Amino acid sequence: MSGTFTDQLKKSDCKGTYALVSLGCPKNLVDSEKILGRLDLEGYQLVDDPAQADFAIVNTCGFIASSRRESYGVIDEMVELKREGQLRGLIVSGCLAERQKETLLTERPEIDHVAGVFARDEISQLADRLIGGLHEQRALFHPAPLRPLTDRDRLRITPRHFAYLKISEGCDRLCTFCAIPKMRGKHATKPIEEVIAEAEQLAADGVKELILVAQDTTYYGRDLYGTSRLTELLEKLEEVQGIEWIRLMYLYPMYFDDRLIEHIAHSDRIVPYLDMPLQHINDRVLRRMQRKVDRQATEQLLEKLRSQVDQLVMRTTMITGFPGETEAQFEELVAFVEQQRFERLGVFTYSLEEDTPAARLDGHLLESVAEERRDILMATQQQVAFNFNASQVGKVHDVLIDRRHPEESHVWIGRSYADAPDIDGLVFITGENLHQGEIYPCEIVASQGYDLIAVPTDSSMQQHKE
Repeated sequence: MSGTFTDQLKKSDCKGTYALVSLGCPKNLVDSEKILGRLDLEGYQLVDDPAQADFAIVNTCGFIASSRRESYGVIDEMVELKREGQLRGLIVSGCLAERQKETLLTERPEIDHVAGVFARDEISQLADRLIGGLHEQRALFHPAPLRPLTDRDRLRITPRHFAYLKISEGCDRLCTFCAIPKMRGKHATKPIEEVIAEAEQLAADGVKELILVAQDTTYYGRDLYGTSRLTELLEKLEEVQGIEWIRLMYLYPMYFDDRLIEHIAHSDRIVPYLDMPLQHINDRVLRRMQRKVDRQATEQLLEKLRSQVDQLVMRTTMITGFPGETEAQFEELVAFVEQQRFERLGVFTYSLEEDTPAARLDGHLLESVAEERRDILMATQQQVAFNFNASQVGKVHDVLIDRRHPEESHVWIGRSYADAPDIDGLVFITGENLHQGEIYPCEIVASQGYDLIAVPTDSSMQQHKE
């Protein structure tokens, strides 16, 4: 774990020990890192094992049914530790807490405190109450602020050489299947100067790869500046010393103008990897999802991106089993995936969320149908991904070393520009005198499913020796 901004601080006596479990998306991970940083500054000590901690914090995800089940499962594990006397207290925060609010305390009375998404910076106060044996004000919630909370002074969970950088909060999209606006509020742009200050702090802490995240990245700036300012933000981020890769995630297909495409195409630091969740391609399904894009516009955008951005890798996600999805509409989706040959693609089954408009639509399908369609679509995509990886053999790519292989000597695990952490494939590199966090040109010598095998080039090793 990194977080060198705390290393030079004079530590006070430890108030107590705690463990933190972070669930959900990278945006929630940033919140967890901010919680860690605040508790560290307030004199609390992080430990790895909840059974060895005074209290635990579970920063939850509440996006869809499967993520809620996972969150409840971890909460119940902590509750059991508390019942056994191995844990003094339990704080639950994040999206599930925001969505369920005080009902969590009724459902799980062993929880000591709950904190909503926008109360994350006051969790240290809840910790003080817990340690002090104070039981009033067990719930802490705030409305979404006009501007996002600062994410500076984090204690990072990610390896030192890469970090997530949240550039906005909330979402103005009203996709009928999505409850994010109910949990995270309306879209709120983080001012450019604040994003740059965070990036500079991360770079000073050793970050080489910045991964930009938001609910809707291409919408950046419209609420604050009156127009999209993502291109201007990228221009300034590229000036931050020490940052070598900038990766763009969660790019909604709207507001993708020619200037942004041209900038990405000619940038030395923005990797040619774009994550653009499309969810479906049939026009009727897209209208029922309220995506405000259609097939024709989507195909035109994809064609423009492919033609202008060299070696582009596209990641997207799709939903199967949306209410009313016919067999013919699903087959159209499969044919589209076969045609577009997305290098990276994930598939989710539709999750019925009672507080979303989609719950009131007609034509809800059996879960088994949605799962069968997911499996068919993933099988289609698997062959596309395997073929793409096979086509990389013999090529040379820069590879960022993430860690040593836990079982093989002289083997390292890294990622190329085509791979985002934790969701894409890996590159296994065999070589000596390699270092975590360094980028090496490597020749791809084989592919194994979603992963690649590589060796450093002679020139790369010579360059690092010099």
